Amino acid sequence: MSVKTIGILVFDKIEALDFVGPYEVFTAVRLDESKRWQTKPPFDIYLVAETLAPVASHNGMRVIPDMTLEQCPPLDLLLVPGGWGTRIEFDNERLIAWIAERGRSAETLASVCTGARLLAKAGLLDGRHATTHWNSLGWLAENFPRIKVETAQHVVEDGNLITSAGISAGIDLALKLVARYCGDDIALATARYMEYRYPNDNTRRV
Repeated sequence: MSVKTIGILVFDKIEALDFVGPYEVFTAVRLDESKRWQTKPPFDIYLVAETLAPVASHNGMRVIPDMTLEQCPPLDLLLVPGGWGTRIEFDNERLIAWIAERGRSAETLASVCTGARLLAKAGLLDGRHATTHWNSLGWLAENFPRIKVETAQHVVEDGNLITSAGISAGIDLALKLVARYCGDDIALATARYMEYRYPNDNTRRV
């Protein structure tokens, strides 16, 4: 397969596992498990932010973005994590406009947890099935009635859109994306390498 370009949006007060979990999954993928230490994953992965200043998660972990919004290349996959920071960025017109533009041009669009808030504000969830953290399901349905909010599924797939429940669900979402791009066998091998139970059951965990 050709190398896919993944952009993971990061911002202050982000939920760390929302993006670290998928990042770990994507970087753990190998197309030939027997050559794990001689080969690289079939993904180019970038942390994208408004500036190159360190981003602080809501629990204090700091990360350095790889590039700014303007520097970001065309993306095969745009992933928008969640966290308390989505409440702040919800009114960030510049960021929402960027999400709207890149979300429409990407081959695949994904959100973890309350990242769905930002996709909704960008108009990318209208008329589509989506989910979010259990504590935000009601808010999403009330404020964006055109979204078909799914309350019983852990990960929701609707064409090129894939959204997940909260925090640790991003790992399951990423494994499903690996299965899309690389096949079920590669996704299973990746989960096994990570010593993570492959998500065969898609019911919501709470």
